[in-house]
Amino acid sequence: MKTPFSFTLPRELIAQRPPAERDSARLMVVSRQDGSIRHAIFRDLPDYFRAGDALVLNNARVIPARIFARKPTGGSIEVFLLRKIDSGVWRVLVRGGAKAGTVLTAGDLTITVQERAADGSYLAQFQPPDDEAVFSRGSVPLPPYIKRQPDDADIADYQTVFATVPGAVAAPTAGLHFTGRLIDRLREKGVILAEVTLTLGWASFFPAGQARRTPPPEQCSVPPKTVRVVADARAARAAVTAVGTSTVRALETAATRGGIAPFSGETDLFIAPGYRFCVVDRLITNFHLPCSTHLSLVAAFGGTDLVRQAYETAIAERYRFYSYGDAMLIL
Repeated sequence: MKTPFSFTLPRELIAQRPPAERDSARLMVVSRQDGSIRHAIFRDLPDYFRAGDALVLNNARVIPARIFARKPTGGSIEVFLLRKIDSGVWRVLVRGGAKAGTVLTAGDLTITVQERAADGSYLAQFQPPDDEAVFSRGSVPLPPYIKRQPDDADIADYQTVFATVPGAVAAPTAGLHFTGRLIDRLREKGVILAEVTLTLGWASFFPAGQARRTPPPEQCSVPPKTVRVVADARAARAAVTAVGTSTVRALETAATRGGIAPFSGETDLFIAPGYRFCVVDRLITNFHLPCSTHLSLVAAFGGTDLVRQAYETAIAERYRFYSYGDAMLIL
């Protein structure tokens, strides 16, 4: 690794497909207490929990955000849904050269491109306006490092088994390793599960080199039930484990002086080394892009030197990286 946020990854370690069974992914277990690095399988996860521990998941559901349309000239163009503003009105990215006033078509769906924002996104008006009509022309928004077109398998693969709240344009990928059976085993052990919602936006696709850039605001919800679970765990000195960097950001957004409170709104919380964590004790995460906001958070949580060592070990041990890759548990 060249800096705390940069490393060279052999291309063949970028996972293009998930493992055949979600919980058969490898799990690197990293201890901040003694600096040890151990190797396990994700389905072994219950071995690292005790009764009363809290496990917090992000229940955001990925929408079919990539729409391939036609210009009035007949040329192809991609419209990428970012965020719903109102019925039939979306904030979008347009890839392929369009300007305000252009009317695009995707089958029986028409898309009128409106004003351009300073961040390069556009407002767009969709007709018919209902989500079903819009989503019917969309496909799975696989990240750009997956060098293939999405297919029917990705519809299920790029969605967690607990995804219920639509709106995300990127999956909370640490959650992809969970199965219904694994969740049952955790509950049987006495682990208390709770949920937050953070609808991951286009910050997840920031290119390398933008780890210090403040991400665009994302919708975030930490409900009262989750607050009670976290507060009870902390009062009992049980561990609070966040599944994914998005869950960390949601919980830390809801942190108060000495505790946590319900939250509903936007968050642009950016976590980098030097940040003092208030709520989260342990983290489950995937292996992330160099120079990314995700890796910046992981380095802040695990410590830059230890995370650097873990990534060097992962490369040497041929772990699979990124969205469909393996996982890390930081204790």
